[in-house]
Amino acid sequence: MSAQTCIVRDLGRQPYEPVWRAMQAFTDARGDDTADELWVVEHDPVFTLGQAGKPEHVLMPGEIPVLHVDRGGQVTYHGPGQIVVYPLLDLKRLKIGVRDYVCRIEQAIIDTLAEWNIDAVRREGAPGVYVNSAKIAALGIRVRRGCTFHGLAFNIAPESTAPFLRINPCGYEGLQVVALQDLGGPSSLEAVKPVLLEALARQFGLALRHADGLPAPLAA
Repeated sequence: MSAQTCIVRDLGRQPYEPVWRAMQAFTDARGDDTADELWVVEHDPVFTLGQAGKPEHVLMPGEIPVLHVDRGGQVTYHGPGQIVVYPLLDLKRLKIGVRDYVCRIEQAIIDTLAEWNIDAVRREGAPGVYVNSAKIAALGIRVRRGCTFHGLAFNIAPESTAPFLRINPCGYEGLQVVALQDLGGPSSLEAVKPVLLEALARQFGLALRHADGLPAPLAA
């Protein structure tokens, strides 16, 4: 079976809401023949609260904005020093169920960490990836008409871990958070991106094609 073509777009650093709205627009407009895409981005600081998110898990947002969004999960933090990847995939075409989709994303992150000899695990009932009980990557997804948006946030070298103390990460009080640089891995996002993208490509059987420029909904 030949690999599906998938367009990779590196959006650089962007505020959260325009990228979120662009994901929605892309998903609503896509047809059966629309190529899948992977959007890679680094966000300005923001807390996002999922559809069933409980506001009490946002303890002290301070100057960081809080957005209620249409993904699953509770509250998480996005900010500089984090790789965020939004897989915009047609699960029907890939013949993948939602549970399998989540497991494959987690496995891609686990495989990426293994490149730096870091042992990571998933946790039953708590999507994401963990190293020594501390969370290094969070997942929050949405599937509409069999197509995915939202995705993963992978801590590489955050400017500060203080924002994570202002929330109960993913709804878990006292959950510790860790970053790749704290574990002896690289602090450069550019060193990690190609490894992570190739791991995702392997998991989903994708042939990656890098594209210049912003996606149409974001460039408009």
